[in-house]
Amino acid sequence: MTYEVEPPKYLRLAQTLQRRIEDGTYAPGTRVPSENQLVQTFGMSRPTVVRALELLKRDGWLESRQGYGTTVRGRPEVVEQKDRRGRGALERDESHAAGRLIEVGHVPVPPRVASALGLPKRTEVLLRRFLVEEDGEAVELVSSYFPADLAEGTELGSGEPLGESAREHLEARKKIRFDHVVERVSARLPDAGEAVVLDLPDGVPVLSVLVVACDASGRSLQVSELLLPADRQELEDTYRLN
Repeated sequence: MTYEVEPPKYLRLAQTLQRRIEDGTYAPGTRVPSENQLVQTFGMSRPTVVRALELLKRDGWLESRQGYGTTVRGRPEVVEQKDRRGRGALERDESHAAGRLIEVGHVPVPPRVASALGLPKRTEVLLRRFLVEEDGEAVELVSSYFPADLAEGTELGSGEPLGESAREHLEARKKIRFDHVVERVSARLPDAGEAVVLDLPDGVPVLSVLVVACDASGRSLQVSELLLPADRQELEDTYRLN
């Protein structure tokens, strides 16, 4: 059984403030609202607000200037340079990518994906499953899920590779805009079918990267699960020390 754990309040607030920096609501060099203002605006406790601001300072989005308060630095350079697997999944052109489309069809939504899409359990969604290969070796299995109403009137249900990314296709066909992505990384054992596709020996776990792509309102447009053989992966991050 899979349990979906909601991110803590301070992290959700930090993500909201980060999006406002990215969309220009809080421009570089300007002051962010005071702690009191943030408490009132978001209805959160002062410790939650303080922790969210400290997280953004640590990651380079904000800085404290004596006598001037907390100001916006803008998008940190290390964030621009960071490898984003979720972006790769959303922007992959299947017709030119290394690998092959191995499954397309409507399936009951998995519990973890249902939670991310805000759908009732067992609702049917459209699945596109792509196997990424390098030198003939399977290196990543990408399962992308789309609400049935969103996929209607598009080519996502076709068994042929798309000649553009799913993101580009949806934005053009449905007149929507992808705004931000939330990635959740966990580890688990693959099921029998996943182990066969990825050619994994018994007992080898996979890293699961759940990629939730949303519009500006927070509505989930697409959920992709990236499965990577754990014995062939290394995660690396870069961050500032204050």
